[in-house]
Amino acid sequence: MAPDHSIVRPTPSNAAATERIRAICTALPLVSERLSHGEATWFVNDKKSFASMSDRHHGSRIFICVAAAVGVQESLVGSEPDRYMRPPYVGGRGWVGAYLDGSDAASAPDWDMIESLVTDAWLLIAPAKLRSLIDTP
Repeated sequence: MAPDHSIVRPTPSNAAATERIRAICTALPLVSERLSHGEATWFVNDKKSFASMSDRHHGSRIFICVAAAVGVQESLVGSEPDRYMRPPYVGGRGWVGAYLDGSDAASAPDWDMIESLVTDAWLLIAPAKLRSLIDTP
């Protein structure tokens, strides 16, 4: 199914999830937001993307894609396939998708994990000289 680029995003049913993701992303240093492929996408230092929304862009689900270290995608998708997935296009580079529209205990978003994944994505994409801007344990 080809994405319908005539749809204004975020769709009304996804506005709250987009705002929550936006708050998580923009709390990180030197983050900018702009549309990429019709979806809200966040960049480090206005250069490289580290997170992107998908509001029914590739089907009927709402999710965020984030850059992830080797093995993270496989681990999350293998252990919680109702919450995490291999996203189209960027999944082959290790990015992981987190569904934002789950409605039961097994599929509802784990917002603490999503915040951790977003922070880890920022750290993975940010140049080494910027990584010290985030306190990490």
